Amino acid sequence: MPVIRLYYDDLENLTGAGIERIKKRLPLLCADVGRIEEDYMDVEFFPNRPDLFSVEGVARTLRQFLDLESGLANYPVKKSGIEMMVEESVLNVRPYVVCGVVRNLQFDSLGIESLMLLQEQLHRGLGRNRKNVSVGVHDLSKVKPPFRYLGADPSFSFVPLDYEEEMTMAEILEMHPKGIGYRYILEDKDKYPLILDSEGNVISFPPIINGELTRVTVSTEEIFLDVTGLNEHVSIALNIIATALAERGGEIQSVVVRSPGSGGVVEEKETPCLEPTTMEIAVQEANSLIGLELDAEECAKCCERMGLGAAVKTTKQIEVKIPAYRYDILHPWDIIEDIAIGYGYDQLMPELPDTVVIGEVHPIEEKAAAVREIMTGLGYFEVFTFTLTSERKQFEWMRREARETEKVTVASPISTEHTMLRCSILPNLLEILAINKHRDLPQRIFEVGPVMQNFKERYMLAAVSTHANANFAEVKSVVDAMLKEMGMADAEVVDSEDGAFFEYDRRADILKDDKYIGVFGELHPEVITNFGLDHPIVGFEVDVSSVKLREAST
Repeated sequence: MPVIRLYYDDLENLTGAGIERIKKRLPLLCADVGRIEEDYMDVEFFPNRPDLFSVEGVARTLRQFLDLESGLANYPVKKSGIEMMVEESVLNVRPYVVCGVVRNLQFDSLGIESLMLLQEQLHRGLGRNRKNVSVGVHDLSKVKPPFRYLGADPSFSFVPLDYEEEMTMAEILEMHPKGIGYRYILEDKDKYPLILDSEGNVISFPPIINGELTRVTVSTEEIFLDVTGLNEHVSIALNIIATALAERGGEIQSVVVRSPGSGGVVEEKETPCLEPTTMEIAVQEANSLIGLELDAEECAKCCERMGLGAAVKTTKQIEVKIPAYRYDILHPWDIIEDIAIGYGYDQLMPELPDTVVIGEVHPIEEKAAAVREIMTGLGYFEVFTFTLTSERKQFEWMRREARETEKVTVASPISTEHTMLRCSILPNLLEILAINKHRDLPQRIFEVGPVMQNFKERYMLAAVSTHANANFAEVKSVVDAMLKEMGMADAEVVDSEDGAFFEYDRRADILKDDKYIGVFGELHPEVITNFGLDHPIVGFEVDVSSVKLREAST
């Protein structure tokens, strides 16, 4: 989850509250306060609240929660007179764009740091690593409107951010660190997105890099914001970053975006639009879900404490206005959750359940404990990794074919690194080795845990060993010992065709009662390099779902 660094002096200035009071109340906003240092603290927020990914957003929410400025925050939007012209050539590349202007800013180093970190957090979460949404922040005084958003030839050149010499857009994708990191977004595109001013100066090459010309510094007083992407989330990102700058004293101004529509008609919209949306909440439903007996007035007050606008319509109904920067409110239950938070989790009285039962260890945990004992006895260290992963790591980097029956995908993934449930643990272990490749060798690690195969949960044991002399004989001896200790000494070892492992008698499948239960061998050199590793690696993965503890203990 996103971790935001909050400097005490800055937070106190923006909030108007003392830091000790803030420390006491902040966890009640469902925030996890991590590191606490002399002049700052690191706080972890849920990824569904991108409006809290900056000190400005946190300060606004705290003012509301602490009843210093409760209710809907008001951000006037004036007209800037600036226009953005969208050309037909970019519509098949990156079609969505919204813009805004913020003037009368007075930055210091903390303000610049917060702005840059907010931009990166939006890229990572809401933007899915810039693929769906990317934000450009520019010094408006360095360019001259109106602006153009177009699809340019890859041979077009300009000076990218942090460089002094011109590069073509194609060269940026091949040589610039940002280009290398995000070039996959523009794969197979004949033209690349580009934003120019009226004099042909490059403002941005979204979603890759800005131009050096518009770099934002502490002397910047007016900012031009461009947000491009593949869906309507561009508007949410613009609203979040514009209102964060307004918390620094900035004045928000709108930009007219003109785009080609159907039938040759030019479509026009003015952004940012900060008008709130409205939702009605039944008091009885709120009380039923929360377990309280609040009246309409109390529900409305709780909503205002969470930065929502609220008005009592009847004794049974309240009307709630949702600010334009709140991405997380999709259903009345989301507002009811805010009512519970606004009421105060510390005010909820704990109650013992009506039924009392005696718990016991789940059978799968008993089985996992037995497997752990075996593997630690064989000299391996246990690790725990995420069950969410990506198709690239599970299949492409492992040289395995992506079978649709094995893929359980996430409907709305938070990033490109977490798009599916894992069907194999081995890639996760290779990631751990990559993170620790600066550590001494040998390294031997294992994990026992769930995977999803054919839409069914299975428990797998996977282990890897890396050092200069890792070979097939080593992993075979470990597998033989493991199978014997687990009561599967009668398992068969046969030839394998698993592409993750090296050919030529250096890989094998494990069969139990003529049924495939696992694989082991020397990892293929291509797999090793895909994960950024450079020493030989051996490993295995075996299904332990059907292991019987009685057999394993004999």
